Amino acid sequence: MPSRVCCCCAALRPRYKRLVDNIFPEDPKDGLVKADMEKLTFYAVSAPEKLDRIGAYLAERLSRDVVRHRYGYVLIAMEALDQLLMACHSQSIKPFVESFLHMVAKLLESGEPKLQVLGTNSFVKFANIEEDTPSYHRRYDFFVSRFSAMCHSCDQDPEVQTEIRIAGIRGIQGVVRKTVNDELRATIWEPQHMDKIVPSLLFNMQKIEDIDSRTGPQSSPTGGVKEENPSVLAENCFRELLGRATYGNMNNAVRPVFAHLDHHKLWDPNEFAVSCFKIIMYSIQAQYSHHVIQEILGHLDVRKRDSPRVRAGIIQVLLEAVAIAAKGSIGPTVLEVFNTLLKHLRISVDLELGDRRSSAGSATLSTSSKESDERIVQNAIIQTIGFFGSNLPDYQRSEIMMFIMSKVPVLGTTSQILDPSHLGDLGTRRIQIMLLRSLLMVTSGYKATTISNALPAPFLDPLLSPSLMEDSELRQLVLEILHNLIDRHDNRAKLRGIRIIPDVSDLKIKRDKISRQDVSFMKKHGQQLYRHIYLGCKEEDNVQKNFELLFTSLALTTIELANEEVVIDLIRLAIALQDIAIINEDNLPMFNRCGVMALVAAYLNFLSQMIAVPAFCQHVSKVIETRSVEASYFLPETIFKDKCDLPKSLEKDETDLFFLTNKIAESLGGSGYSVERLSVPYVPQVTDEDRLSRRKSIVDTVSLQVDILPGNNTEDKVDNTEEITFEALKKAIDNNGLEEQEKEKRRLVIEKFQKAPFEEIAAQCETKANLLHDRLAQILELTIRPPPSPSGTMTITAGHAHYHSVPVYEMKFPDLF
Repeated sequence: MPSRVCCCCAALRPRYKRLVDNIFPEDPKDGLVKADMEKLTFYAVSAPEKLDRIGAYLAERLSRDVVRHRYGYVLIAMEALDQLLMACHSQSIKPFVESFLHMVAKLLESGEPKLQVLGTNSFVKFANIEEDTPSYHRRYDFFVSRFSAMCHSCDQDPEVQTEIRIAGIRGIQGVVRKTVNDELRATIWEPQHMDKIVPSLLFNMQKIEDIDSRTGPQSSPTGGVKEENPSVLAENCFRELLGRATYGNMNNAVRPVFAHLDHHKLWDPNEFAVSCFKIIMYSIQAQYSHHVIQEILGHLDVRKRDSPRVRAGIIQVLLEAVAIAAKGSIGPTVLEVFNTLLKHLRISVDLELGDRRSSAGSATLSTSSKESDERIVQNAIIQTIGFFGSNLPDYQRSEIMMFIMSKVPVLGTTSQILDPSHLGDLGTRRIQIMLLRSLLMVTSGYKATTISNALPAPFLDPLLSPSLMEDSELRQLVLEILHNLIDRHDNRAKLRGIRIIPDVSDLKIKRDKISRQDVSFMKKHGQQLYRHIYLGCKEEDNVQKNFELLFTSLALTTIELANEEVVIDLIRLAIALQDIAIINEDNLPMFNRCGVMALVAAYLNFLSQMIAVPAFCQHVSKVIETRSVEASYFLPETIFKDKCDLPKSLEKDETDLFFLTNKIAESLGGSGYSVERLSVPYVPQVTDEDRLSRRKSIVDTVSLQVDILPGNNTEDKVDNTEEITFEALKKAIDNNGLEEQEKEKRRLVIEKFQKAPFEEIAAQCETKANLLHDRLAQILELTIRPPPSPSGTMTITAGHAHYHSVPVYEMKFPDLF
């Protein structure tokens, strides 16, 4: 029972004290005296300058009652404070607020759970009040610390524990709301506060039962959701906190998440980590997404020497964050993501190969398990790269394709991050496969308006590098990437599997008329594509999938890029592939030879129906029918069965089983095709890389002694007899610089042979040979007298030579070559 004073003393007490004393009943069970509370409220509103004294007196009484454990009066005092706080909104309320917060702090410091909950409820009510003017001196450091401690309550009574944790979460939510609405809200985002608030919320969020049900955007609360669940309440508070974060304080809110996940070892397994970052990405403003991605990348760098499963867990979180950010704004972090991931890919490969070398000769279970874990990391990196790239807009995706391709270690090139010289053959192959797999994912669904945009020269050259053809899996990946980029009408699925298609029209192939840009591309780079297919068919380690992809490559090239000139080139390529199997200069296994024959049959069957030339279709059908009867192993339906009887040899004289050039030329010529080039055998283009590659160079197998430049071999044809020719006269006129000219001519000849298509070389040689024959005939008709003294000049005419005083170097000769 509160102490009473005599009537005389009471009359001398200040009025505000008497009004405060009157609200307390004799028995606290009776509760607040409402009539007297109304008087006190009216007095406080009428005389706001007394508010600070009222608050100080109430705080004095409450402190005394807390110490004396008279909790009934404590409840009455807090109820009175709450009502006064809600009723008064004047300038003088600020001193009253200080008294109010002092009383709330007293309750939170007590060890009684009921008082802690009471103080929290009062603070939450206060947090919802909007003050007219900001407070420049008020800080909430104590409340942040105290509410955070309450979130970690470990009371032995589960009900009390839950009650205190809920109070702590609601208190944090009140602090956030109060400080965000305050002009001094920046103080709550300081690291010392965030390091307490965020882990407290995450600690309670770990208790959530159904993680997946809450990873999407926050939905409106329903009656079935009880906020008495600490997990639900903590998640809502966490979302609200992140939603209020701005550009300058986003990082301070995210970094404590990493510390919590590290401390509690929640990266492996990483379900909770993924859930947290999904909540973060959905809660923050879209334009700040790249801040979160940068923080994840930075943490991945910090944990780069941790166990593979921890790194894989972080990368998986990055993948989920990127998947959400790619739908909005990613900002300037695109290349940073790829740079960091490629760096960690290299680290993972180094660790895997290092463990393998250190355990050479002793195959232990732990080593194989660690290698398997590193594969998990590598697959996670590949998946992240591919998913990130495939969700970018086309203009950014083309840049990323170039970026990834520049990091693939190929022969003759170096990479700033992935240097093949330090990886070895095995490490280089691993890097190549993984980067090509990620590139395959990036190119999936990419639709370029022109093929030159999809396959620019800086991208195409390394992609078709010979060093990427030394492994069957690498060749498969390269072909699949080409399919993604060439197939602009989604026809690839219709061509899946190598087979003899009875009626191509049933496939309902979609195609457009070839554009000028595509025609120009094929003139510039068509030989590279043909060469890659040609050399790919000559590899001994080809399996059925390789032949299927090669068939799809030829078919897609026909659909997307073929005009009449390209059709002729593709037929020449197909005949050259047939010759590979028949002549067998490379000593291919019989399976490979039959596989090449089946590939040619499947493709020419497709091509003949696409161009719809009846005579051509008839010839192809006849050969296929003959093969089905006499040599079914030349057809894909037979050779690619699990068990197929292979022939012991291939007879070159069995022309009925082969596609003949003369028959094809005859059939196409009747339909208006220019078939002159069909008589010129296809020879793959020679590149500078062939001489550097470990593969057998084409130069070793193809030697052409053809003169295409002026004066290259004229001197070799001059016999020992003294005979004056154009070259001899030219030498007599000017001997200066002849050696340099010859070196330049030889260089041009070599360059021409290396880079020019074979049909171009043959056509030029034929023209030059005819011109040379005519000019030599003219020279032989001339009668030349012995040369005069060096000071004179000579003018040659038919049958006579006249001397003049004109300097020798002014004499004019026709350009014989």
